[in-house]
Amino acid sequence: MDFYFDDLPSTSQSTPKSGHEDSLMTEDTDNESPRGKSSSLSMTDIQEQNSSSKVTDISRRVQELVEKINNSRTSDQKVMDSFQDKLVAKVTEMCQQMKEHLFTVYEENSNEMQLKLLELSEVLESCTKLNSELLEASHALTGLRGVLAISQTSEP
Repeated sequence: MDFYFDDLPSTSQSTPKSGHEDSLMTEDTDNESPRGKSSSLSMTDIQEQNSSSKVTDISRRVQELVEKINNSRTSDQKVMDSFQDKLVAKVTEMCQQMKEHLFTVYEENSNEMQLKLLELSEVLESCTKLNSELLEASHALTGLRGVLAISQTSEP
């Protein structure tokens, strides 16, 4: 992993002037003092801060992606809920239309059956009258037959 000083986060608002780094470098290499060791430690600290900064940046990006995915899922759920609501409303509407159509058909069938039952009633009434007339005719014939039978026995 390469670390560049240009990418380092600055702790102050100003940027170092060119040549300033050179004086620090020569100063550190000229002296083998504890200050030289602290300079190399601060470079390590800077590299760790840079690594930490990158990890933090990656963590932030991952968190943003997770939030984006969750928002997308929420949006998808809203779309599905809306679709379900519209579908339920449409199915309910279609069921209502089918019920109304069924009731219309039932009414038409009822009217037709009522007419046919009226016709059947008239036919049955005619049959009853004819049956009565036939019974009367049968009784009349039976009476005539009895009269004829008596008249034939009385003739010598």
